[in-house]
Amino acid sequence: MQVYILLCFLGAVTCQQGRQFPEGFLFGASSSAYQYEGAWNEDGRGPSIWDVAIHNKQSVITDRSTADIATNLYHNYKNDIKLMTEVGLDFFRFSISWSRILPTGFANKINQAGIDYYSNFIDELIKNDITPFATIYHWDLPEKMQEMGGWTNPAIVDFFLDYAKIIFDNFGERVKFWVTINEPEPVCNNGYGTGIHAPFLNLSGIGEYMCAKNVLLAHARTYELYQKKYKYQNGKIGITLMSEWLEPYNSSAAEDRQAAYDMLLFNLGIFADPIFSKTGDFPQIVKKMVAEKSLKQGFPRSRLPTLSEDEVELIRGSADFMGLNIYSSNLVYRNESVRGMYPVPSFKDDAGVGITVARSWPRSNFERIQFVPWGATKILMKVKELYDNPTVYVTENGWPNNGGFDDEDRVHFLASYLNSIMEAVNRGCDVRGYSVWTLMDCFEWINGYTLKFGLYQVDYSSPNLTRTARKSAEFYKNITTTRYLLRDYDYNERDVVVNI
Repeated sequence: MQVYILLCFLGAVTCQQGRQFPEGFLFGASSSAYQYEGAWNEDGRGPSIWDVAIHNKQSVITDRSTADIATNLYHNYKNDIKLMTEVGLDFFRFSISWSRILPTGFANKINQAGIDYYSNFIDELIKNDITPFATIYHWDLPEKMQEMGGWTNPAIVDFFLDYAKIIFDNFGERVKFWVTINEPEPVCNNGYGTGIHAPFLNLSGIGEYMCAKNVLLAHARTYELYQKKYKYQNGKIGITLMSEWLEPYNSSAAEDRQAAYDMLLFNLGIFADPIFSKTGDFPQIVKKMVAEKSLKQGFPRSRLPTLSEDEVELIRGSADFMGLNIYSSNLVYRNESVRGMYPVPSFKDDAGVGITVARSWPRSNFERIQFVPWGATKILMKVKELYDNPTVYVTENGWPNNGGFDDEDRVHFLASYLNSIMEAVNRGCDVRGYSVWTLMDCFEWINGYTLKFGLYQVDYSSPNLTRTARKSAEFYKNITTTRYLLRDYDYNERDVVVNI
């Protein structure tokens, strides 16, 4: 139950209403190996799909940068863990680089230097009372895996399982929170559908669905492996999904309400339904819409692969928690203007919706992120409704800007979203923790270093990549220390029906 408190300081004229976080609620920060570590070709690490793509075609990155050095976490992790203690983290979410452990992706050659690095890193976290929260795969597929088709090749499921076994053998005694795969939706849709992320393949309308099935099977078989062989390690295994809240453009229009629901199932449900719903399998609406579009387009069968009864049974229930990355919201509509809006075939054409944002929503310097805190409450409530209130960790949430130390915009964003997350907790959502994206400025994929998400600024012009705390670091430290927000921040839903 939510608790409100009044903070009255000696000599103060007024008291401020605050919002208390539940006992045991965990606060962390998130990162990924490729975005943080650097040392891309050191100590036996093999190339990933991002290394190969960027080095061969650096123009795909906004500022023509690379992640060859990134934040240099690989060499600087002890000092960076000190920053984590300064800001008071309960846990740190990091990912393990598949190609640092297995340089070719195959389990016949294990890179001991990679094992040693992560072992030392995990030990240092524990030494500083920070819980390791590890992601097995965060987008950096070994290049050799991609040469065989990557996530569109069913054989990757076995190769991923080989990799996961090595991870559990070496780190499972010390790591108690595992995420199998981070954000499969952009892995599949952006990597194999639209081609805007590595491996930059445009297999629109086919590749993203092949990828989705293999990701689900890799996740589920990893969960099964853990339950059968590693349950004695007493860890929890989940998967991290990403979903924007999708608000009907006109809430009184049945078509817009249906469009918002359909798009939620295409975005979130295609991965969440097989794992977290009671029936399992891909959402029925998605199966129906893709099948109908496929037949009209001349395909002899649906472009969405079928999950067999055995596969449905394997995937269903294969998670102890849902990781959910929450950043923004969109308005969704369906009318005649949507016809011809997207490539055919494509996942967006299959969904058949238009997507926009409200002019009144404050925008960041990244077009996909607007300030819509009430959307966090809505997506959490919808997850509660659709999936029987699973345990949730908000594994990413953050606000990008152009830099600077006085990041009041980020403070306001984080406070408002935390307030909205607590609103969902007060309404019964089983949210156990929150992880900010991110501890310090890092390589932001195709946006390079142009987006600054960090609680700490990184001076990439300095030889030592100097880290300096921003105002948001002090704000977050206050949250982790006191376990409350000093006052309520923007929650109330604004009028979302605006002119497009």
